Amino acid sequence: MTDNLFTALPLPAALVANLESLDYRQMTPVQQQSLPLILEGHDLIAKAKTGSGKTAAFAIGLISKLVLKQYAPQALVLCPTRELGAQVATEIRRLVRYQPNIKVLTLCGGQPIGPQIGSLEHGAHILVGTPGRLIDHLSRQTLSLNHIKTLVLDEADRMLDMGFHDDIEKIIRNIRGKRQTLLFSATYPPGIRKLSADFQKNPVEVNVESVLTGNKVRQLCFEVDEASRSDALIRLLEHFHPASTVIFCNTKQICRDVHDLLLNQKFSALALHGDLDQSERNQILVQFSNKSCSILVATDVAARGLDIKDLQAVINYNLFPKPDVYIHRIGRTGRAEKEGLAISLYRKKEAHKLKAIAELQGFHPELKTMASLPELPATSIVPPMVTLCISGGKKQKIRPGDILGAITGEAGLPGSCVGQIDIFDFHSYVAIERQFADKVLERLTNGRIKGRSLKVRTIH
Repeated sequence: MTDNLFTALPLPAALVANLESLDYRQMTPVQQQSLPLILEGHDLIAKAKTGSGKTAAFAIGLISKLVLKQYAPQALVLCPTRELGAQVATEIRRLVRYQPNIKVLTLCGGQPIGPQIGSLEHGAHILVGTPGRLIDHLSRQTLSLNHIKTLVLDEADRMLDMGFHDDIEKIIRNIRGKRQTLLFSATYPPGIRKLSADFQKNPVEVNVESVLTGNKVRQLCFEVDEASRSDALIRLLEHFHPASTVIFCNTKQICRDVHDLLLNQKFSALALHGDLDQSERNQILVQFSNKSCSILVATDVAARGLDIKDLQAVINYNLFPKPDVYIHRIGRTGRAEKEGLAISLYRKKEAHKLKAIAELQGFHPELKTMASLPELPATSIVPPMVTLCISGGKKQKIRPGDILGAITGEAGLPGSCVGQIDIFDFHSYVAIERQFADKVLERLTNGRIKGRSLKVRTIH
């Protein structure tokens, strides 16, 4: 297919118009290669990195097959983590907003199961979930997959790494009738081949090369010994001074230690790891994505599925044994044709890991020494935004426009001071330019949002 415009596809005019409103006009390579096959009904194995546009590829495909009058799950997207599940569900909701009657339901762990059971009783068209929570619903008989027409295994290699093969098999055994199975994976380990052979029929393969290139992401590797690792991290942050950075650590304990180190050095930092509940994760990701926090220290639970716009730098505090994890980590930066920076700390005896990385991506990162960095005065990065939390959300029918109107109308402040607005079930978050934060907090505390007096507080 030579035409890379969405208008070249057999899609409803309203869907195409919505894509244009989202600035989706030209297809990415994975969309251009896979969407025609998906729309024709083929099973698919697609090798594509995070950030390649794969979510829109399978979402547009499954949307086109929905029967709106049938309030039963017709499409199921399986994801390895809650974070990816939430992101995928959000993207699908954006894509289906042209048709207000399409219901997308997220079934992930870390959240109470009761409300999910209630939502299932009212019906849904599209399910996005993690294997463990899907198994839980099936065992309780609160979920029927008898009408599933499209099954998507997103980040399939990650799900296999996490030991979900048996759960995936149990879920698929509960799907009755003919289905289309779409498998998206960043790598092709042997388990992917077996997964495909077990659950797909004559799949067509699509292989899209990584969008990561040496020209877009500058990769620097600094040799350190264990005793100097933390000091090296501080010096690197002070030298490169990135406005937004994700620091990857191999374990939860290292993640906590690095977070404490940064806070002691007066950096704006938050930590993301597996011991947090869903509300804590949501709040942390909101603060980082809306530029209220400069540094996110994370374990590899955040290596895939996080779509942080304009991320300037990724730092590997530890190198991971598998070279493909390095690729996934640094793929967070240098997106949408922008330049990015990837910095890694390694010990001399880890040189073989750098060799494996070079072989995988086809070129070698630059090797540097800490001695090459000039001494600079100690500095910290002050985030440009402050996040306010409002005690009202979707359940109270709060919309972004209501919050924006309360700030620019009743509070009388310029709309330009308002950044990202995120609405959850019972809370909403709004990013405000730092210089206006106190004034907005005061006005909203003493004012009303959609005719209601709601509690508003600053979160740190």
